Amino acid sequence: MSRMIGTVSMGLRAPIIREGEDLAKIVVDCIMQAVENGDFSVRDRDVVAITESIVARVQGNYVTVDDIASDVRNKFGGETVGVIFPILSRNRFSICLRGIAKGCKKIVMMLSYPSDEVGNNLVHPDKVDESGVNPYSDVLDLKKYRELFGYEKHPFTGMDYVEYYESLIRECGADVEFVFANDPRVILKYTKNVLNCDIHSRQRTKRLLREAGAEKVFGMDEIMNAPINGSGYNPKYGLLGSNKSTEDKIKLFPRECQDLVEDVQDRLLKKTGKHVEVMVYGDGAFKDPVGKIWELADPVVSPAYTAGLEGTPNELKLKYLADNDFANLSGEALRDAIKDKIQHKDGSSLVGQMAAQGTTPRRITDLIGSLCDLTSGSGDKGTPFVYIQGYFDNYTSD
Repeated sequence: MSRMIGTVSMGLRAPIIREGEDLAKIVVDCIMQAVENGDFSVRDRDVVAITESIVARVQGNYVTVDDIASDVRNKFGGETVGVIFPILSRNRFSICLRGIAKGCKKIVMMLSYPSDEVGNNLVHPDKVDESGVNPYSDVLDLKKYRELFGYEKHPFTGMDYVEYYESLIRECGADVEFVFANDPRVILKYTKNVLNCDIHSRQRTKRLLREAGAEKVFGMDEIMNAPINGSGYNPKYGLLGSNKSTEDKIKLFPRECQDLVEDVQDRLLKKTGKHVEVMVYGDGAFKDPVGKIWELADPVVSPAYTAGLEGTPNELKLKYLADNDFANLSGEALRDAIKDKIQHKDGSSLVGQMAAQGTTPRRITDLIGSLCDLTSGSGDKGTPFVYIQGYFDNYTSD
């Protein structure tokens, strides 16, 4: 009888892992324990995924608020800094903002509206429409913003982020002025020194600011990109992808971890004789249709992965074949015709072919990372490793 199960994603429980431990060994030991328990057997082209937070923990990749303050002060001179396009987040940004505020005398905080880069609404878009304001061109100060929109709170967190960020900055000893705009160049009317905090649009923002006459421009990826007094750091992403650890400490996105995924792959090959793909994952890449939040606040979904995870899916759309190429067939004849079509894929790209229309045009690592993020969750499941089987199967796999 043909196998009836396709893709399976399983969260693997692990011990509490501390700095300096042998993570590759822990990952492999957890997998082999699950095998011994009869939970699954290892197959070729299975996928093992390791959450980025565990990798960063093992690396000891942490920085303090004071480390951030020192770096900001060194780069901007400790005076007025324009802080533009931060995301609205207590976990992701607020503790970074404490360090930034401690590193300068005044912050001109420029927030995009009606939402931040990842979809958190500062104000509901309908209210912006009703106000007659054009968010693409209109610049608001705090007084005008309050007149138009009042003290709107985020529906999920219950926070008024303008009020929250203002109080946080002042508590850290800096003055603050708010501006609401969507053109990064607006900030140059207030200061020529700019820290742009956007994630995925950061390179364009830096270019626009420099072309418009900014004197000092740094992105969040350039703060804590080198150690301060022995601190952690990330040379490629800086503060991007960081998460709150304690009230005064931040866990950064992991540094170079390609060696880790290849080590896990090699150890599993030696133990099982199977070629397993391995990746490190952070946020998934999807948007919540209710909360409107785009999940990807990390700079990338996967900072490291083995070679077999490179590329995008190259798949045929079964319903297209059933409704078009084989519309006159049914039952076993239809099944056999579709299987034959799949088996005769020659490995060349199906991009542009009608039979591939509607298949997901995303990187394999982004797709698997989204699956892993949803499987492991972000709370107390205790499953920092995800084991996936059948991801590369298709309708012909038995």
